[in-house]
Amino acid sequence: MDKPKVIFLDAVGTLFGVKGSVGEIYSQIARDFGVDADPKNVNQAFIDSVQALPPPVFPGIAEVDIPQAEFTWWRAIAYNTFMQAGVISQFTDFETFFSELYIHFGTAEPWIVYPDVIPALISWRKRGIELGIISNFDSRLYSVLQALELREFFGSITISTQVGAAKPDRKIFTTALAKHNCQPSAAWHVGDSKTDDYYGAKSVGIRGVWINRRTA
Repeated sequence: MDKPKVIFLDAVGTLFGVKGSVGEIYSQIARDFGVDADPKNVNQAFIDSVQALPPPVFPGIAEVDIPQAEFTWWRAIAYNTFMQAGVISQFTDFETFFSELYIHFGTAEPWIVYPDVIPALISWRKRGIELGIISNFDSRLYSVLQALELREFFGSITISTQVGAAKPDRKIFTTALAKHNCQPSAAWHVGDSKTDDYYGAKSVGIRGVWINRRTA
């Protein structure tokens, strides 16, 4: 098999994942604000809330306004999560709670780097393979990668909110390819979603590699 020029990787769920569950973290921080919520109920409500909203893409918005748009999108997710969990009325200051929650997920604290990641990145870099990230996360990804000591490995970071298109849309993949002046046939993309990562990459001619973290 020919060595690829570039290997792109998904971020959340591929390079690193949430410690425990989102529901546990949401509930833990909510307790500091006097809200008693069941982590399992909150986690399911979070999943439902994410699935109910369109992806966080903001085509046509000025670059300077993207961080606020991201914040607003995630605020809607958090509000709907606690509303569906039946505890939204317990909050006396939801805005301050959400601001703290949002900042928290931009740090290293809620995340864990999967044990196979660093060895793989080091190996690929030694072989002269360029590395990039293609992610449907938001601009907090830069601070998370820095905090997790992963940023130095990647020559490019392509994020859906900044491109105006989310995986599996072709645009986010072609944008990433252009940053490396790379033809699709010379690139791989590794991710944990069959739809977004594997089939999304294949749709533009990139070799898709699906990694199943659920059984890892």
